[in-house]
Amino acid sequence: MQARVDFVDRHYQQKEYYGLLDIGIGSGAFIDLRLREWFTLGYDVSPSGIAWLKKRDVWHDPYEHPVQAATMWDVLEHIPDYPKLLDRVHEWLFLSLPIFRDAEHALRSKHFKPKEHCWYFSRDGLLFAMEVCGFALVSESYVETELGREDIGSFAFRRNV
Repeated sequence: MQARVDFVDRHYQQKEYYGLLDIGIGSGAFIDLRLREWFTLGYDVSPSGIAWLKKRDVWHDPYEHPVQAATMWDVLEHIPDYPKLLDRVHEWLFLSLPIFRDAEHALRSKHFKPKEHCWYFSRDGLLFAMEVCGFALVSESYVETELGREDIGSFAFRRNV
C-alpha cells in the first residue's frame, strides 16, 4: 500500500482539500495510510464500504460531485461503464490492474474472472482506452509485480488539456 501512496505522491501535489478520491476502497488501507498526510475521500458500491466511509466522514460520490484526482486500485476492470465515471475526474487518474500480453495470456491468467471482470487490457489497449477518455500516460510502474502480485501494472494518467 505504501508503494501506491508513494506513486501518487510522486505525481500529484494535492491543491484542494477534496482533491483525491479513492474509488473502490477495498479494506480502506490506502485511505487510512494516506490520511496521515493528506485528506483523502472514498467511493464504493458495497454497503460495508459505504458504511466505513460514512463512519469516517470521507464518503464522496463522484457522480454527484467531480474530483480533481482519483485512484482506482484493482477497480477499473470491474466497471462496465467506466468512461462515465472517468468523465468526473478532472486532472489525475491513478490505476493498478492486471496487464496482459494477449488474449491467451488473459484466458490462462489467475485474473481471468468473467463473473467479476468486464474488461481485460493489454498495455497498449489500456493506453488507447484512456486516450479515448481524455487521459494521457504520464508514468507507469510494475512495482506491484516486483512485490509479488502477478501481472499488475500501475499507471498515472493526466487529463489532456
